[in-house]
Order: sequence, then structure tokens, then C-alpha cells
Amino acid sequence: MQANYMICNCKQVSYIDIANALESHTKFENVLEVFEDIQRQTHCSTGCGGCHQKVLDTISEIMMGK
Repeated sequence: MQANYMICNCKQVSYIDIANALESHTKFENVLEVFEDIQRQTHCSTGCGGCHQKVLDTISEIMMGK
């Protein structure tokens, strides 16, 4: 996926923003805990919520690639 691909339009959070927020995570044990942390850092999926699944998919894609 392209680094500048917009994942959350409401909060203007891109793929690279999520990837950068994931830098501190070395393990992929609980995607929902990671999701909540990414939400706190980027505020993604806190507007309309329409990107919730896209954010989860992006987190999974990035973490599985580590």
C-alpha cells in the first residue's frame, strides 16, 4: 500500500501515520489493544468510525510484515 494512502479521512490519518505509530510495538498479540493505542496516538476512527475495519486491516498488514 502507498505510504500516503489515506486510511481515516475524518482525522486525515495516512498509512504511514499508522506505520509510524506502530514503531513502538514489537509483538502482535492483541490487535484490539494495538488498535486502541493507535487510536490514542493518531485519533483515527474516532470521527465517523467508517474506517474502523480499514485501520484494523492496516495494522494487521503492517504487523505481519515485521
